[in-house]
Amino acid sequence: MRNRSSPSDSEADYGQLGHAEVVVMTVPQDDMGSIAGRFFQACPGGLRRDVQDVGGEYRSVIGLPGGIESPLMAQVRAEAGKTKLVAGRGDDGDTLGTGTVLVYDTAQFPAHVAEKYHQFHDDMLDKYGLDPMGGIVMTNDGNAILREVDVSHPAAKNMIELSRAQDEEVGDGTTSVIILAGELLGVAEPLIEKKLHPTLIVSGYMKALEDAQTLLKELACATQCSTQVVHMKFLFVATLARLFPRYPVDLEHPEVLPLFGTLISDLAIKAVKTVCIVKPDGRKEIDVKRFAKVEKIQGGELTDCQVLDGVMFNKDITHPRMRREIRNPRVVLLDCPLEYKKGESQTNVEITKESDWEKLLQQEEEEMRRVCDDILKVKPDLVITEKGVSDLAQHFLMKGGVSVIRRIRKTDNLRIARVTGAHICNRTEELQDSMVGTKCGRFKVNKVGEEYFTYLTECQDPKACSIVLRGATRDVLNEIERNLQDAFAVARNIILEPLLLPGGGAVEMELAARLSEKSKSIEGSRQYAYKAVGEALEVIPRSLAHNCGADVVRAMTDLRARHAATGNAHIGIDGKTGKVADVKVLSIFDTFAVKQQTLRTSIEAAAMLLRIDDIISGISKKKRDDKPSAVMGADDETFGDSRDG
Repeated sequence: MRNRSSPSDSEADYGQLGHAEVVVMTVPQDDMGSIAGRFFQACPGGLRRDVQDVGGEYRSVIGLPGGIESPLMAQVRAEAGKTKLVAGRGDDGDTLGTGTVLVYDTAQFPAHVAEKYHQFHDDMLDKYGLDPMGGIVMTNDGNAILREVDVSHPAAKNMIELSRAQDEEVGDGTTSVIILAGELLGVAEPLIEKKLHPTLIVSGYMKALEDAQTLLKELACATQCSTQVVHMKFLFVATLARLFPRYPVDLEHPEVLPLFGTLISDLAIKAVKTVCIVKPDGRKEIDVKRFAKVEKIQGGELTDCQVLDGVMFNKDITHPRMRREIRNPRVVLLDCPLEYKKGESQTNVEITKESDWEKLLQQEEEEMRRVCDDILKVKPDLVITEKGVSDLAQHFLMKGGVSVIRRIRKTDNLRIARVTGAHICNRTEELQDSMVGTKCGRFKVNKVGEEYFTYLTECQDPKACSIVLRGATRDVLNEIERNLQDAFAVARNIILEPLLLPGGGAVEMELAARLSEKSKSIEGSRQYAYKAVGEALEVIPRSLAHNCGADVVRAMTDLRARHAATGNAHIGIDGKTGKVADVKVLSIFDTFAVKQQTLRTSIEAAAMLLRIDDIISGISKKKRDDKPSAVMGADDETFGDSRDG
């Protein structure tokens, strides 16, 4: 029951509804009628006006065991009068009308209600940006935003480079590394004002980094990479909560994860596991960039996204009479043209007789026939080449029952080789039966929208794949791809190094507490810099609490108190409610590789910038005024011959 006050002998569970409180009371069944009567007297027309919040009106909600199917509903209906009672689902908007009261199951109340009504801070939202070419970038990925920013200050350029390096190395934590590096520089300012030499500060920072990395390994817990649910949980938390924030996630019950959550997580896991190769020495190699191609096709729905057990590419067969679907095709891959060789330089041929012209054409035809006979000798069903195919070659191959695809990209050809088992041949004379790919189960050409796409699917143990993304607009597809790339990186990190750390800022708070405690044992003024690293680490949980719309001061005070005691390394911020919680119970984890790289990159970058005391420009002021582009990093070379005149 939603009420401002509750009887002293009742148990109350408080949650947040924007600015209003939610109170769940344990009410004796005999008193249910009178309680319901008072509720509807206080909430005429399905609204509740609170005197303390001037003019504030809030939707009325009731929590009952079993929800709308509860046996107590008869007593509630008797008191409701004309007020409409509707089952609450956690996604109800304000369009239900003013004469409506939502009835929730107490098993889901107030969690779902709080999720629906809680007012999140707008820092969680996406950002619009304009790239240098005038295009629109809609994203909340730190690296994607910063790489479009045009800056002139060397330190700012260096910070942007941090984000790019983090993205290339581990694929996630691009925003965290910028925030942490900035905070590390911020906490160093008071030390410099106290005349502490930058060398001493850097020495303290590097000592803190060394100890922090040791503590990280102690806090890390191993995970079984074969556990699909574990992957799904941390992948969703790491990347997708920000992509689809309107869909709440109950990680305690992964079977009720939102449809989009399970779909995108499965895409990332399946793609990374597909391209994973185990070397003879037991080392794992995962090259997502080369062998997991994302194909974005505008139109359709997000639920149409899939990972193919093979590859696809935007090509059609060269002749309309060639077969468009083949079961268990024999695939030949070529890196040579199937057309007569043209002269490298300008060639003039003088012909005096008609028979000489016929001989010239005949020689050309015989050359093509010989090339096609070399191909048909290995009995292929499908020939794919990176170069061109002449009309004559198409004719001979079509008569031999072969489908041909031409001018394919080199990267696509490498992926096809991985999924079909074929070897790319550079000369048709060298073709052997062992070079033919036989692992593909189905070749088919489909028309999607206005384009033709070739599918090579149902492959045996494919070591490459294509991820097909469908979406309404180009911006949506681009943002899904950016978040999917983050998910790829998280899955790759976990498979290569199966270690997890508590998320939600718990690790940073634990490191801050331990470094602050250990700083007392360090002699000299270096301990101030050492302790400053611990203070800087608190920026991560502080930012999380701020983004959730929580009371930042109370949350941080609570976290400091809990982490001061031992055994609370898994206490952090719940990103849904902004409350301090056990992140292990909520299954909120970060990968060890990302945390380690974030710490290392941010501290080393801050140390490098602290060693700089001045900026020297190699361009005169007059040139800077005349050529703004020179300050922006234009390619004005001053080396070699141009410098020497």
